[in-house]
Amino acid sequence: MSDGLEPLAPSEGVDMFLEHRQPSVRESSMQNARHRLSVFLEWCDEAEIDNLNELTGRDLSLFVSWRQGDVAPITLQKQLSSVRMALRWWADIEAVEDGLAEKLHAPELPDGAESRDVFLRADRAKQILRYLDRHHYASRDHALIALIWRTGMRRGAVRGLDVDDLDEDDLAIRVEHRPESGTPLKNGDAGSRWVYLGPRWYQIIADYVDNPDRIDVVDEHGRRPLFTTQTKTRPTGHSLYKWLMRALHPCMYAECPHGRKPSDCEARGQNAKLSECPSARSPHAVRRGAITNHLNEETAPETVSERMDVSLDVLYEHYDARTEREKMAVRRQNIPD
Repeated sequence: MSDGLEPLAPSEGVDMFLEHRQPSVRESSMQNARHRLSVFLEWCDEAEIDNLNELTGRDLSLFVSWRQGDVAPITLQKQLSSVRMALRWWADIEAVEDGLAEKLHAPELPDGAESRDVFLRADRAKQILRYLDRHHYASRDHALIALIWRTGMRRGAVRGLDVDDLDEDDLAIRVEHRPESGTPLKNGDAGSRWVYLGPRWYQIIADYVDNPDRIDVVDEHGRRPLFTTQTKTRPTGHSLYKWLMRALHPCMYAECPHGRKPSDCEARGQNAKLSECPSARSPHAVRRGAITNHLNEETAPETVSERMDVSLDVLYEHYDARTEREKMAVRRQNIPD
């Protein structure tokens, strides 16, 4: 800890910063700041940083790397801008070193970064799931991809699922806000809901639970996490990110479309940069693809909104990746001849 700094927990620091900002900004700006800083808090939790005094330039570089593969470059720029603003204010109240904010560097934006974020296309999702159905049925990767593609759940919601959340009678799964035992939902209690899976999808998850390769775990709260690690714990959000990113690399289920070999590809191997694969897709991209697929399959936007826990405004602005012709094709089904 640097001399002259006053200890401050990350969550308390965020609350203080938001309280300071609230009188001078619009509510929409406050909502954006809350979301962007909640991502920073998630990273602090995973990195076991419980005092802002401990933050270094190297830590901030690790935060950027942790977040970089999960969002589009323009989104990352905006998130880092909010964190940088908080760092400057924390320096003023002697919670972090003066000048630390200037050590938070955002990657340069590539051409076209302002376009809509990438997403997992339906044809590719179906190809992956066919391969897993045949060659790795009810594996961890199979269950994870099937669940997110079918439900569009956020990574944090998937992390918080327990075996006991499955309901065989209704072929559904319960998503619940449980902050007291370490698995909050982004939208709090408002995000708690039942999600229908259906026979095929429910069976994949149920068979994964019974897979002898899966390690059954009871955590310190007496809960049985649905997804588990080799070290007998509930996975972190970053672990889920890495599992999914790696499983979605094309070379896992087909030939590499980029002319690379796994042996010399920088996106493969133990210390690989998973997002270096040009075809890499993050959990957020799978969620966006799932939402887009639901809409293309003529699921009512209101139903998608409730099922995926996203407002209609945000759904249309950030998640609906349909082309204008695809939107017309869906509307056409409801137009009389």
